[in-house]
Amino acid sequence: MAKTNVIGISGNTIGEIALPEIFNESYRPDLIKRAVLASQTKRYQPYGPRLYAGMETSAVSWGSGRGVAQIPRIATGSRAARVPQAVGGRAAHPPKPEADRTEKVNKKERRLAIRSAVSATGNVQLVRARGHKFEESVQLPLVAENALQNLAKTKDVVQFLKAAGVFDDIVRAKEGRNIRAGRGKLRGRRYKNRKSLLVVADEGSALFNSARNLAGVDVVSVSSISTELLAPGTHAGRLTIWTESAIAALEGMFV
Repeated sequence: MAKTNVIGISGNTIGEIALPEIFNESYRPDLIKRAVLASQTKRYQPYGPRLYAGMETSAVSWGSGRGVAQIPRIATGSRAARVPQAVGGRAAHPPKPEADRTEKVNKKERRLAIRSAVSATGNVQLVRARGHKFEESVQLPLVAENALQNLAKTKDVVQFLKAAGVFDDIVRAKEGRNIRAGRGKLRGRRYKNRKSLLVVADEGSALFNSARNLAGVDVVSVSSISTELLAPGTHAGRLTIWTESAIAALEGMFV
């Protein structure tokens, strides 16, 4: 059984921990992508026009023999109405609100995708390929002692991240915040924010509040991890900090 170092809150190695079998799972980017897209499309809202949009007019056709197209026209002039090519007319083939736009993934494939995404957090090549920045001395998967969960101040968390050699990734995410191109900037999503660390800890620990405001950081419990958190943008290999209790809780999960 593979082992990895456990680092203390001061950044030094304090021992070793045996890794669960899940970290031996093979890399399956195809299943990870399908699982992430299934999670994202499940949040889609129905969209489309009203049933009678563009049709609510008393316009009628002039009929034949007038030298103009036989399309409905308003009574007080010659302006066309109702038809798709007319200003204010109905849409030709609009999106249907009743359409099912969700992607599907089988249960066994979804569990395999999560196992593969968890295993990818221990692959240095995949983590660096995502663009994460950390010191060469960092051993993956990165496991911290449970005392990390008791840090109630953000400055203490920052001090730990610097000692652990992964704070450069927070800087990368903070400096990578850009204004979005296109109309989305007017619709409540002005900035594109980068993802940095994922921290997996016990539910309700102080770390949920002390680390949540760091750029790109997500803090979750083991029961809440998903392929979308482990592989943002469908790309696996997110830089992840596991606590000792989180590693222990992984044993036997997603099988």
